[in-house]
Parts: sequence; C-alpha cells; structure tokens
Amino acid sequence: MNQSLSDDLIAQVVFRIEENTPKIKKCMDEMSEEEIWRRPNPSCNSIGNMVLHLCGNITQYIISSLGGVEDIRQRDLEFSAQGGFNKIELFSKLESTVTRATEIISTIHPEEMLTKHSVQGFDLSTIGIIVHVAEHYSYHTGQIVYWTKLLKGKDLAFYANTDLNKQNRL
Repeated sequence: MNQSLSDDLIAQVVFRIEENTPKIKKCMDEMSEEEIWRRPNPSCNSIGNMVLHLCGNITQYIISSLGGVEDIRQRDLEFSAQGGFNKIELFSKLESTVTRATEIISTIHPEEMLTKHSVQGFDLSTIGIIVHVAEHYSYHTGQIVYWTKLLKGKDLAFYANTDLNKQNRL
C-alpha cells in the first residue's frame, strides 16, 4: 500500500473512532449512575456493559494485536458486570483505551497494512483489524445513543451546529 493511501486510511479511521467518544460521553452525562447499569431487558446490555465491551474489544484488537501487549481479555466479564465502575471511571477507562489505540493506529507503516494477525480466532490483516474496530465502535455508539434517547426522550443535538441538508456538488 502506498504511503498517501495508508496515511489517509489511518486518518479516516482515527477520525471516525474519535468522533464517537464525545457522543458516548454526552450520553453518559445524561444518565444517572443507576441508569448506566440498567438493562432494557435481560437480553440486552447496559451502557456500562457496552463501555466495558468496547474497552475489551479495542484492547484485544488494537492494543494487544497491533501494539504487542499480552492479550488478557475476559470477554464474558464485560457482559456479566452489573456495576463496579461509576460513570467517571467507565468513561476514563474508555477514553484512555481509545487514546492508546489511536496512538498505535497512527504509527502503522504502509508495509504493515496487509500483515496478518490472529485475533479472537480470526486471521485478519492490519487493515481488517482497524476497520473492524472503527465499525464496532460506531455500532455500539449507536446502541448507546439509541438507549439514551429512548430512556431520556430527547434529542442529543450532536449536529445542532451543522447543516446536514447541504447537497453534494458534482
């Protein structure tokens, strides 16, 4: 992969990851400590579970696999937790995980993009790993936003100062 293509891919992935963190923060700020751990029903996860899950996933896929840190993830504990962290601790854990991951992503060289890694039993290229993390982070951010809107009954105004009705120019 050439340098400019690799640099742009990395910049776009980092941008997409970093744009979601403030959305999660805003949602968590709207919630009480009890609401952070409330599950919509027994088949769903709380915001607290989703944040722990995001930290585990990002750590396993980026920090361990691409960063060379031992994989000590205990995935089932991310979903079985019913507390143990308050909102500030949870967000701090997420923020530090995302910061470390984006630092690692930002140091990837073009010649590493097609290198294969075994992660969670899957054989993925470096590109596959960083795309997975960006997509997975966005997916769960959307769940957190939806649960917050459902519980609070209000628009979170993420794009209040942006005209999203602009037409594309060809």
